[in-house]
Amino acid sequence: MVSAVQFAVGIVGNVISMCLFFSPAPTFVKIYRTKTVGEYSAVPYIATLMNCLLWLFYGSPFVKMGVLVVTINGAGVIIQTSYLLIFLIYAKDIKKLRNTLLMILVAILLYIVVVSVNMLAIDKKHDREVIVGILCVIVGTSMYISPLTIMETVVRTKSTDYMPLPLSIFNLLNGIVWTTYALIGHDLFITIPNALGVLFAVCQLTLYMCYCGASKRNQITSPKTPRGMSFASQNGA
Repeated sequence: MVSAVQFAVGIVGNVISMCLFFSPAPTFVKIYRTKTVGEYSAVPYIATLMNCLLWLFYGSPFVKMGVLVVTINGAGVIIQTSYLLIFLIYAKDIKKLRNTLLMILVAILLYIVVVSVNMLAIDKKHDREVIVGILCVIVGTSMYISPLTIMETVVRTKSTDYMPLPLSIFNLLNGIVWTTYALIGHDLFITIPNALGVLFAVCQLTLYMCYCGASKRNQITSPKTPRGMSFASQNGA
């Protein structure tokens, strides 16, 4: 019964996480249409790719079998790779292209090292679970902390234009569902980053309520400014 409930919660988590993974799609449609990445950065997508790769390994039979963790993060790897391929194709600046390729290479090499060390030097699955789980917590928490920069911008500009409400709501739902999934399965490593995700999402929504009125007044009294790029806390587990 418990496993059935956990599986059902995980299915819901997969759906919500997919929505988060696809949230940057309009940005890449814009890049495709303009044929340039402009001032956009590839760092969030590289970090998210690394996050998904680690959770993919964590959910594998070699560490701690978790079918739903594998399915959503496998999808995340494909989606983030697609974003990065588009970014590389339209990165006109040679320096930005070189730096992006270097960061991708470093991320892949780090992942290969993590997998190799765990598979070749660590025999016990429990020890692998602890090591990979700690790495997942560190990277996953960084994904949820990243919107804090957007919150600083909201306070500074007194505008919520840089923090879309639907994204904050999906972040909250994602954190709640995956925290529930982890608590049912007594998985501390999935619980920690997603519980923090709930906390940060609540902070974002509170900030939104504080400044949404001021943002509307600014739209009436001043010319509309282009929106900055905001990123979801894309964590598939």
